[in-house]
Amino acid sequence: MFAHTAAAEERPRPALELAAGALFFADDGVVKEGFVGGSARLYVLPRISVGPEIAFIQGERHHHVMLTGNVTFDFVDPFSGGQLRSVTPYAVVGAGLFQTKQQFPNNDTFTSSEGAFTAGGGIRARVGKSVTVGAEARVGWELHLRVNGTIGIQLGK
Repeated sequence: MFAHTAAAEERPRPALELAAGALFFADDGVVKEGFVGGSARLYVLPRISVGPEIAFIQGERHHHVMLTGNVTFDFVDPFSGGQLRSVTPYAVVGAGLFQTKQQFPNNDTFTSSEGAFTAGGGIRARVGKSVTVGAEARVGWELHLRVNGTIGIQLGK
């Protein structure tokens, strides 16, 4: 008699995102390098998702690859009435590996790897039934400031 139906919180579908922007490294001044990358998000709770990210960073005579595992916290429930919310602000943290490959004038190469992390936030806006665009800023190690745009697609039905 006192039982009520409980509405299960629905989780957003998994998403894939592409990112492009710039990293600003602190190195005897500020060094700007462009990057492209991609990530996947799988929601484990209605506002928390996890997934891998890879970024390719191009410098002069060198390049970097950063691979991290990320946790994203959406400040508002991104799933509203069966579809993505119009605007979703979020925070993201990630940890993983940062690899640098340096090319020297004599064609020798040097590769080094170290631990990496990023932390920051951004905002995603829905522009279609399953498509988002966004902007974000992060700080990370190897010490840098990252600013980029994103385009994402929500998978499944």
